[in-house]
Amino acid sequence: MRSSSGAVDFPPIYCPLESAVHPRVRAIEEQAERWVRDSGMCATDQEADWVVASHSTDFFARFAPVCDDERLLATSLWVYFGFGFDDARCDNGPLSSRPAEFNALAGRVQRAAEAPSAPAGGERFIKPLQHIIGLFRSFGTAGQVRRFLDAHRAWLSGVCWQIGNQASGRMPELDEYIAMRLLASGGEPTFAMLELATGMEIPDTELHAPAVRALTEMAILVAALDNDRHSLRKEMSRGHTDQNIYSVLTHHRMLPLAEAVEQGTGIRDRVLTRFMALHDRLRPRAGAELASYLQGLRHGIRGNAEWGLHVPRYVSLGRVPDPMEETPLEWAQGPSDAIAAPVEGAPSIAWWWDADLA
Repeated sequence: MRSSSGAVDFPPIYCPLESAVHPRVRAIEEQAERWVRDSGMCATDQEADWVVASHSTDFFARFAPVCDDERLLATSLWVYFGFGFDDARCDNGPLSSRPAEFNALAGRVQRAAEAPSAPAGGERFIKPLQHIIGLFRSFGTAGQVRRFLDAHRAWLSGVCWQIGNQASGRMPELDEYIAMRLLASGGEPTFAMLELATGMEIPDTELHAPAVRALTEMAILVAALDNDRHSLRKEMSRGHTDQNIYSVLTHHRMLPLAEAVEQGTGIRDRVLTRFMALHDRLRPRAGAELASYLQGLRHGIRGNAEWGLHVPRYVSLGRVPDPMEETPLEWAQGPSDAIAAPVEGAPSIAWWWDADLA
């Protein structure tokens, strides 16, 4: 399948990783959608329709295809929350150009996640978030919940960075954009939920080892760049294409959009190729908990790509979301760039290619 975004054609996505989805995804999704509409986090029915149209249970059911139903429900609720908060408070809401006000809100939201007794103070997203974190605490270990909360803080810090750039009309260079996108994309808390979903707790010495950290960051970046691709068509239709991999490349390298898409795809494919090579060296030596986490990274990359090619959040251009698409997908047979060397112009991620990582 080739999807068109304005004047540019995207090639099929390269992703030779296995596809999987939780077998009870539809029943769990119905529960999640009822929760979204009853939670109070959506100001209007239309806003709730778009949050529901993110099909966040389908999304996370591809990250964690083997887990208890209650854990998939709880973790997918956070994804619905994340999309709702992003739409109303980050990307297009009234605070999207007011960094000082957003920073203050981000601090309140983070404290509310960490402290069940923190008041909502009129912010409609706080109580739903506290409910979700309460579910995490009911079945997760203290370490798993703490890691999620730390990742949640990282996400909000990245959004603060992004909104600061938007407010000042500043387009980051490639290296800064990648560093920012690793945080602002929400990949940190999403992958941190793998432990909560599966119940597998990875020892700190393994989870924080440089090779595992590199694999986590690579998985986040591949998914984030895929989301840049998925969302470009809608952003162009709405005249909102501020910060993405393509605008960064067109601005700083003076490229037409078609060439920026080609280079952006190459960056993404080079990172995925490195991910697979490093994963394949590390996986045979991993214990059961770490192996489960590494498999979750693989599922997350593939699942995010599949979900993004179908989901109304990205494919619907009207004011009302279309039904979920189920058209067959075509995948690229090989990477557009498989050079076994760091990405040019991105020194802050060059360490992913260090020979002694594994």
